[in-house]
Amino acid sequence: MGTSLLLLPIVDISSPDKISTSQLIRQACLDHGFFYAKDHGISEELVEGVFRESKGFFNLPLEEKMALLRCDLLGYTPLYAEKLDPSLSSIGDSKESFYFGSLEGDLAQRYPNQWPSQDLLPSWRQTMESYYKNVLSVGRKLLGLIALALDLDEDFFEQVGALNDPTAVVRLLRYPGEVISSEVETYGASAHSDYGMVTLLLTDGVPGLQVCRDKSKQPRIWEDVPGIRGAFIVNIGDMMERWTNGLFRSTLHRVMPVGKERYSVVFFLDPNPDCNVECLESCCSETCPPRFPPILAGDYIKERFRLTYATS
Repeated sequence: MGTSLLLLPIVDISSPDKISTSQLIRQACLDHGFFYAKDHGISEELVEGVFRESKGFFNLPLEEKMALLRCDLLGYTPLYAEKLDPSLSSIGDSKESFYFGSLEGDLAQRYPNQWPSQDLLPSWRQTMESYYKNVLSVGRKLLGLIALALDLDEDFFEQVGALNDPTAVVRLLRYPGEVISSEVETYGASAHSDYGMVTLLLTDGVPGLQVCRDKSKQPRIWEDVPGIRGAFIVNIGDMMERWTNGLFRSTLHRVMPVGKERYSVVFFLDPNPDCNVECLESCCSETCPPRFPPILAGDYIKERFRLTYATS
């Protein structure tokens, strides 16, 4: 690929020394908005189960998958249905995915999950619900550490209502191994930054993820980010960058096809749609006034998705 390897900081999120941990996170978010989170407490057995069930779903015949086609974002998204970098002339990103979200509360009522039939995948739902509860708990813990990293109370995001019925979504992804010959370059996931607060990623160890630390620089310099077994790759999203007045950085990233099938599991933790996102007090001053007006989290995310899915 002709790119160098980027060695991200590794953060032990189980450490009782929360101040040191939050300082590590702060530095990572100031530098490149990406870090590894280890000792998160989710068992290897559950993670293996999620990947196994995910493969089972993506290996189903296309008509079975299309029966669960995305509705209000949740469900199946076929190959090429999404283009994360709208400036590209390519046919769309070479990946298929499946989204599921809240299991309880108002959002679960408004946006019910679609589940594959138990006849086809008997342990799917139990495995995915268990993972969802576990990864949501890790995400909440992580946001407590991020709050400390911003010189805020650990429960700041709870106080402002962000985590009261949050918009928390798991996305299962499969990138096919075959590289399609085409006049234009094909991407597994074209260059983008995530829209929301924070993203927690698990991969199957197949490479392909790259980040660009300086999005304002041309030409862009891309660096490979390897997966570490048992650790999440965590990154800051655009909403967090906005909330922190640009202090914490969301970083451009992409997935390049490497000629080998690749599976990943992504968890997007975003605020409750009615949460007001306005510049944090610890991130603005007279000399550094707020750069963005306040916005409701739900309105912000909706607009970003509208630009990504031309079919919506």
